[in-house]
Amino acid sequence: MLLHQGYVELYHHGFLHIKSAALLCAVGLGIPSAIHRCGGEATISDLAVKTGVHPAKLSYLRRLMRALASFGIFDTDSRKPDDTDGSSVVYTLTPVSRILVNDGDMSPLLRLLARPATSVSTFFAMEAWFRDGGATTLFEMVHGGVPPWSLTKNDASYNEAMNDACAVDSGFSMDAMLEEVGGKGIFHGLTSLVDVGGGHGAAAMAIARAFPHVKCAVLDLEQVISKAPGSASDGTVQFIAGDMFESIPPANAVFLRHVLDCWDDDHCVKILGQCKRAIPTRDAGGKVIIMNLVVGYGPLENVVKETQVLFDMYMMRYGGAEREEQEWKKIFLEAGFSDYKITPILGFQSIIEVFP
Repeated sequence: MLLHQGYVELYHHGFLHIKSAALLCAVGLGIPSAIHRCGGEATISDLAVKTGVHPAKLSYLRRLMRALASFGIFDTDSRKPDDTDGSSVVYTLTPVSRILVNDGDMSPLLRLLARPATSVSTFFAMEAWFRDGGATTLFEMVHGGVPPWSLTKNDASYNEAMNDACAVDSGFSMDAMLEEVGGKGIFHGLTSLVDVGGGHGAAAMAIARAFPHVKCAVLDLEQVISKAPGSASDGTVQFIAGDMFESIPPANAVFLRHVLDCWDDDHCVKILGQCKRAIPTRDAGGKVIIMNLVVGYGPLENVVKETQVLFDMYMMRYGGAEREEQEWKKIFLEAGFSDYKITPILGFQSIIEVFP
């Protein structure tokens, strides 16, 4: 029986790439929004009409929805016990599909994570990369030696995908974080903050709305800042083009949201060194606020633990990492910081306050 179980699990793991592809397809067809427009419940026929799926593909659409429902992306309710073709099954939204509806749409994040050219295909070269002794990252191996941050300069579609994903993820996670912890003293006493690698300013603007007395700025590369939407330049947040490895504008606090996990330890120490130069002493209120994973922190559910290690694998392609507490501590000490405090948030992430 153990071999039988292993046989089933082998198939299951081998098919997992289909799960993200199916979800990406559902988002591309607009299925979550279609269910929402139908009042929160829709049959296969309803979905075909609302999404423009060809009538010849109805049976395939039913199979797609059956799979996604089994993954927990949608919920189902059969209105006829003797239904044999699935025509009476009604599909409703779950927490996952609800955040993919047009209002507050998180689909740009999914489109980046499951993007065929720069995400999925990268991992097909993993075996060759492990056998290679060079310092090239997995991403660079696949993309002709070009690192991701350079590719954003040369590939407009990738730059757009990256910026759009960061914007929606920042907006959602920051609003949720501020509601969940209410700041918990994290932003108390600050008068200025610079969001390093802050993209189009979604995180900085969320902080500025919640704490109007904090003067917020965003530092990012020129190709990112130049594409920031006009609404982001309303004066609430200052946008600065620059390189975090060269200098960071002075402020009470530096905010790093999903920045350090993109880099190896040596680069993280260099970034944190620039952060330390930019902030005052701890007695004067200086600190670095990091929003990242701390592997092993958070609820013990399998989905949380799996998400953390999958996130780590995803960042490995850049040469980055999601770190356990002791790994974070080592970096902080090497960068000259004296203390830190971890506050778990959003199920699988954490806020780390690092003090000089």
